[in-house]
Amino acid sequence: MTDETAALTPSDRPLAAVTGASSGIGLELARELARRGYDLIVCAEDAELDGAAVRVEAEGATVRRVRTDLRQASGVEEVYAAIRSDGRPLEVIALNAGVGHGGPFLENDLEDELAIIELNVISTVRLAKLAVRDMVANDTGRVLFTSSIASEMPGPFQAIYNASKSFVQSFAEALQNELKDSAVTVTSLMPGPTDTEFFERGDLLDTKMGQGEKDDAALVAQQGIDALLAGEPRVTGGGIKTRIGDLASKVTPDRVKASMHRTMTKPGSGK
Repeated sequence: MTDETAALTPSDRPLAAVTGASSGIGLELARELARRGYDLIVCAEDAELDGAAVRVEAEGATVRRVRTDLRQASGVEEVYAAIRSDGRPLEVIALNAGVGHGGPFLENDLEDELAIIELNVISTVRLAKLAVRDMVANDTGRVLFTSSIASEMPGPFQAIYNASKSFVQSFAEALQNELKDSAVTVTSLMPGPTDTEFFERGDLLDTKMGQGEKDDAALVAQQGIDALLAGEPRVTGGGIKTRIGDLASKVTPDRVKASMHRTMTKPGSGK
């Protein structure tokens, strides 16, 4: 699949890119950046990207859509080619694309779980390698990783998803240190359960977590962009309940967190 629009016209507005921008937090990140004066390159695999781009354009941005599968190296190259062909330095990249899947590790399809690693981990590393290298060379740029509070706990019945987010969080923190003497900042956004398509797509609707209270994706995105533009290293996205839960997790042993997670994500726990 290829870039679906013509090259962007020259603009004095800064350029930002958001992956996984067809819905949920990614769409709201793109809309928030548009409101703050950025033009956007938005990327996703699904057909919802077209409608999402229209919503971002309504915020005053020029938007370029790249519909592609980031699990493939060629998909990452398509996004990077769109960034380079624009001509402006990339000021912001939100590495947001991700997927999850619930259920017992021993029963889940291996290909489904490898797809989580390919998208959440491998594509993130590939695109970061390309985009961040250019940012450092241009002496400008801000990077946002969509991590998760799930990165801080073992995830029974979401074992691969939580592990993938632990990788993303560690990766973000390592880059923060490596780039501390450069002009490039790195921020991790750590949402809790958020009202997106994640739970339906991940077969989690019959769990306590899937049926429980969720944070607003627009609020999470606003908090993420606020932290990004302020150069903060991390922000917990969501309401007060999520923030309190994140603080509590920092002093809770992993085995206890694993047991708590199990009660929330075990299939059928929401009945």
